[in-house]
Amino acid sequence: MTTDERLFQYLKEGKDWQRKATNVPGVFLLKLPAFKGRSATLAIEINPIDSFGFASKKRGVLIRSKAQLEEMIRLLSNPKLSQLAKSIDEVNPVKKSSPANNQENIFEI
Repeated sequence: MTTDERLFQYLKEGKDWQRKATNVPGVFLLKLPAFKGRSATLAIEINPIDSFGFASKKRGVLIRSKAQLEEMIRLLSNPKLSQLAKSIDEVNPVKKSSPANNQENIFEI
């Protein structure tokens, strides 16, 4: 079964708001429900995982198209953003870790 066929099957059979892990750590598929005349769709969720395999946030960044992905890449590659993140690391307190997570049923990309 091709990737496109598996994505179509997930769109058709997945539950609304269901998050499915992929073989790329921190990259998930998310089924968005139909809303105000818009059909159900799939989105990519970028949500980095911690050292135990848990998603670091309840909801990550959603990417709904290639154009959005390209714009995110452009924004994230700005050196000023990297410097800002470094400065934030220096002033924020250290966060405690959570226990390990066993990922099952991942979506191979």
